[in-house]
Amino acid sequence: MRWDLLFADLAAQLDAAEAADGRQTIAELTRAEQATVLLTDRLRAAAGTLLDLHLVDGHRLAAEVRDVAPDWVLLAERSRQHVVPQTAIASISGLTHHALAPTSRAEAGRSLGAVLRALMRDRAPVRVRTRSGQVDGRIARVGKDHLDVEEPRHDQGSGRTATSGRLVPFSALVCVSET
Repeated sequence: MRWDLLFADLAAQLDAAEAADGRQTIAELTRAEQATVLLTDRLRAAAGTLLDLHLVDGHRLAAEVRDVAPDWVLLAERSRQHVVPQTAIASISGLTHHALAPTSRAEAGRSLGAVLRALMRDRAPVRVRTRSGQVDGRIARVGKDHLDVEEPRHDQGSGRTATSGRLVPFSALVCVSET
């Protein structure tokens, strides 16, 4: 009878130790998996969700996530859309812990340059916000790491509208918005 209690106690201790090891293993695996999650994956899981983004220039966007690529996010705020490089996001409120991996390998053609070239082809009027200000106009050229914005200006001498250009490095880009 004593031996039965002794062996039952030893079995209970072994079960408790195995359960503790299992919990520790699960916690370690969870931390390891969380370390592989990209911001892109969390933003992708938030498609259709209203988020509050604080940008590096101090501006705030309360907008719905429409599309996500490895280096930018497309947001809709009321009737305007914004392309925001992920490097320009200072913080986000309203994002869940969920993540969604990409569904295809077509991510390579969705660079920031590619989306800006599409806006250039459409001759869409845009507002380009940088870390030091903003410029309204149309995208004239898109290089590998910069874009040129044509700004309309009124020429006082002739009374006609002329254009001048401004180069914006991608590293200074905060947001490109519909005007």
